[in-house]
Amino acid sequence: MFMFEKPLGMIDTLPALYDVKKKTRQMMTDVIENWGFQFIETPTLEFYETVGVQSAILDQQLFKLLDQQGQTLVLRPDMTAPIARVAASRLYTNTYPIRLAYSANVFRAQHREGGRPAEFEQVGIELIGDGTTSADAEVISLMISSLKEAGLTNFKVAIGHIGFVNALFKEVVGNEERADTLRRFLYEKNYVGYREHVKSLALSSIDKQRLLSLLKLRGDLEKVTEAQDLVSSEDGRAALEELRQLWSHLEVFGVTDYLKLDCNLVSHMSYYTGILFEVYAENVGFLIANGGRYDTLFEKFDRAAAATGFGIRTDRLIEALKVSSDQKIYCVIFSQERRADATQFTSQLRAEGNRVVMQEITGIKDVDAFSKMFYDVTYFIGSRKEERDE
Repeated sequence: MFMFEKPLGMIDTLPALYDVKKKTRQMMTDVIENWGFQFIETPTLEFYETVGVQSAILDQQLFKLLDQQGQTLVLRPDMTAPIARVAASRLYTNTYPIRLAYSANVFRAQHREGGRPAEFEQVGIELIGDGTTSADAEVISLMISSLKEAGLTNFKVAIGHIGFVNALFKEVVGNEERADTLRRFLYEKNYVGYREHVKSLALSSIDKQRLLSLLKLRGDLEKVTEAQDLVSSEDGRAALEELRQLWSHLEVFGVTDYLKLDCNLVSHMSYYTGILFEVYAENVGFLIANGGRYDTLFEKFDRAAAATGFGIRTDRLIEALKVSSDQKIYCVIFSQERRADATQFTSQLRAEGNRVVMQEITGIKDVDAFSKMFYDVTYFIGSRKEERDE
């Protein structure tokens, strides 16, 4: 019954897609290394009480298991919490920023009707120990450079600040539970539901209009000025000033053509504390990358540190790129008496950077079908054909 089945949400990566993923990953990691970030690896299994709890992924999405000592483990649901654990314990000294990067698979259990992968690859970075908007600008600019190097051209980076949204909701509804309901509508992009919910609240018409005006704060830097009319608290005004500074820094990086201000941007990741961003591309319904500032996560590991970073979903990026493998594979089919000639010829092709299969002819039932189905260029060396066919 289960001979050919896979666990829910798990996906096989066949050779052609594997080639594309490998090349796409390499192009991004090369850029990240050129910016001075160092790659690290963390275990696939982590303790539930540390990484599992601090990951901000819903508990029902965690893959849990018990080790032989009875400790609850999880398959890592993201990379930010594991890197925070490593940095807090072994790397970060609170004296200077560190720049770390990763390329790894993460795991999140999915509902059967969701149709989403339960295992997927992320390429990303974490900049730890720098709480300035200059660090946020560096992270966003590096993300844009990585996506461009991978071949993505038509995309937008939506930038917001969770501090502004939280300040507005605190001023208007004054209750965290009511604010959570509003944030959920925004995270789900259910703007119709948001409007209907706001209209049903027992608020003055002025306060209702403040909440509804939030949905209009998308566009260029001018939206920051409009947003200032909606909040009066120091936290709200400070968040907007950070957005203004961030935009100025990103102008220096020359990436503002890819930006869109979105002051109602929120996240389901509870550890975000400041600037947020998401990447969307044409013809892809899901976000391709996201990130933001999480200045309180390190406190969970007993070491306070400001931090910001991003993660790129490799599978969604490839879907947006719509690319296929262009790597040719050569095949040298040889007879037993010409083995030495075939070996020499194959070595020459490989030395030139080609991918070459060397196959003895007696090991193939249908030579023509074999060569046409799997390989781009076929050479015959031996009794069947003395000439080299391409």
